Amino acid sequence: MSTVQISAADVNKLRQQTGAGMMDCKKALTEANGDFEAAIDYLRKKGAKVAASRQDRESNEGVVIAKTTADGKRGVVIELNCETDFVAKNADFIAFANSIADLAIEKNPSSVEELTSLNLNGTKLSDQILDQTGKIGEKIGVSKYESASGEKVIAYIHGNYRLGVLVALSANTSGAEEAGKDVAMQIAAMNPVAIDKDDVDARTIERELEIAKEQIRAEGKPEEMVEKIAAGKLNKFYKESTLLNQEFVKDSSKTISQFLDGVTKGLTVTAFKRVQLGA
Repeated sequence: MSTVQISAADVNKLRQQTGAGMMDCKKALTEANGDFEAAIDYLRKKGAKVAASRQDRESNEGVVIAKTTADGKRGVVIELNCETDFVAKNADFIAFANSIADLAIEKNPSSVEELTSLNLNGTKLSDQILDQTGKIGEKIGVSKYESASGEKVIAYIHGNYRLGVLVALSANTSGAEEAGKDVAMQIAAMNPVAIDKDDVDARTIERELEIAKEQIRAEGKPEEMVEKIAAGKLNKFYKESTLLNQEFVKDSSKTISQFLDGVTKGLTVTAFKRVQLGA
């Protein structure tokens, strides 16, 4: 047993450094004979154990952060999860999520795995996530990371960090920023499956046609009419589910394509990403 006297000031100092609880800090310093580095290692190891013991826990709460580079040519959106809404609303947790998004902006990783292997303030992000797990006592992790590049990229966060959107426009013209925000809000609200009908993957088209045909047959329509009616239903799907063909939420007399063309001739969307918390 350690004979080193652990003062309240030492405990408080370690708590300030690590954010861990008072009793955890006191125990760590006691176990480490007052050695701060060893005490920090002890707490990190405790965090790793906490993380391992909480693998079966659901972490569907959290925050979604979307940001762009200073020049507006690239954007990122990340989802950082925790277990409870209480933690998700904590200012420190939101700040940690923002620091992860800033790291992604700076380093431009290609995947979640690459992102979490990067160093954040001198420590590997994956280790910091373990530290946060130990500190907070909830399973924490980055579940989604998306990026988009273009002539003008706009980031939008909706609903108290519950949904993030990136939209890339074909040109950075006058009015592009405001128009991009409107389109990002459209994406948040209407959840399109693709930019245009040519961008819808073949499997989705096949599924929509199959569903349409079954509906038509269930209505008792003659078989010779099934293909024609199904094609009409597919066109309706394109109008409702592909961004450029959707009715503009703010002005239903225009499609998104017509709205953008009215801002600047030929202006269009070249990419978009939509990340919804827990989805």
